[in-house]
Amino acid sequence: MTNTLYKSAPTATAAPLACWSCNGPVDADALFCGTCRVVQPPRQIDHFARLGLTPRFIIDLKDLDRRYFTLQRQVHPDRFATRSPRERAISQNQAVTLNEAYDVLRSPLTRAEYMLRLVGASVDDAQTIHDPELLVEQMERRETLDEARDVAGVETCIGAAVADAMSAESNISAAFERRDQAAARRATLRLRYLQRLIDDARARHARFLAQG
Repeated sequence: MTNTLYKSAPTATAAPLACWSCNGPVDADALFCGTCRVVQPPRQIDHFARLGLTPRFIIDLKDLDRRYFTLQRQVHPDRFATRSPRERAISQNQAVTLNEAYDVLRSPLTRAEYMLRLVGASVDDAQTIHDPELLVEQMERRETLDEARDVAGVETCIGAAVADAMSAESNISAAFERRDQAAARRATLRLRYLQRLIDDARARHARFLAQG
């Protein structure tokens, strides 16, 4: 089932655009003109369309990697070293745009935040104040981490947080599927706090290991 809590930007199904070099028709997500084969500038399409993916929260990361590296090889600036200044600049812009799309979609958290932005929503830390249950949960988790005095204690915190982060990701996916924007925002906010906790706990874990 395709995610329906999603407002897509113009994609390749839109009317073809004109090539900047020969004025031939070019699909919105095409990297090169089919007529003159000149590289095209990045179009105003969403990250999913840019990488040829179905717009949904759960994605195949191996497929994402494959698509990204295939496209990057085609527009890498080194391939355009002997071309015109404009083509070199366009290839650089394409590479940067692909990097941005890949970085956003690679992480479950940034992917969820991006999908919410596409429907005009956002996730603000201040929203936690209006969610006492989530606020208390995060305070208790922080307290538990602060009280961990050895590697084993920190590893317990990390394990619990990672498991709950996976649960939050499942909740995000389900919320998007049933078009429940409020639930998607809440689950994304929870994932954001869990990810911060995991990052801090891993840093604390590394310090304990360094201390011997």
